[in-house]
Amino acid sequence: MMRAAPWLYLVAAFVFIYLPVGALVLFSFQGGSLPVPPFDGPSLQWYGDILSDDDLTDALRNSLIVAVGSAAVACALGFLAAYALARFVLPGAALMRGLLIAPLTVSYLIVGLGLLMVLQRLGLGLSLWTAGIGHVVINLPLCFAIIYASMGAQQQNAKRAARDLGANEAQVILLITAPMLAPAILAAFFLSVTLSWDEFIIAFLLTRFDITLPVEIWSMLRSGLSPRLNAIGSLVFLVSVTAVLLLEILVFRKRA
Repeated sequence: MMRAAPWLYLVAAFVFIYLPVGALVLFSFQGGSLPVPPFDGPSLQWYGDILSDDDLTDALRNSLIVAVGSAAVACALGFLAAYALARFVLPGAALMRGLLIAPLTVSYLIVGLGLLMVLQRLGLGLSLWTAGIGHVVINLPLCFAIIYASMGAQQQNAKRAARDLGANEAQVILLITAPMLAPAILAAFFLSVTLSWDEFIIAFLLTRFDITLPVEIWSMLRSGLSPRLNAIGSLVFLVSVTAVLLLEILVFRKRA
């Protein structure tokens, strides 16, 4: 019994975590109009319905654009900030590191409201660009923390060797430091894509007409639950799982 207890706990934990997702995916194949038992299917009609909906496909495209674009910018800025603070002795470096990581502890609602006030003061219209800016703000601290934690003595030694051989600072960054930190950079990128992909609050506050998929799902929820929402949720879950699997294949296995 004692030997079986850890396995029972593990099974219970997985059931607790994945049962809601499993129910959502199962009833996305519901043949009827209500996403409730008994199960009537399987049927792909709701997937065909959402993929032929122009509003949903536009929202899906917008989410991908914002997620990939903001993740790329956040990784680039996070890498440069981590490189500068790890390689150079700067006055107030500890304070700067704290300020860079501090947004991780702030609610997305507060960040979104602050950005909305700033953008309105600057006279900038709300769009996918402003949503992308908001996602860069929330993803930059994560990217910086991951990349900064991966910088060790081996990168410093490689940098010194490259400088001794005549490499300039740009060559050291592009040819030495960035390739050595590629696993950390990729990890930061994929995690940022995953977080941005299903982020709602900032996207809701900082977009107007070109909305992302979570905002479109929220507007559909006001009409009640339906198998269409289950099908959309299943696609969102599929994209998130794909990003995690790519992270595992391209980063962690390579590092191992």
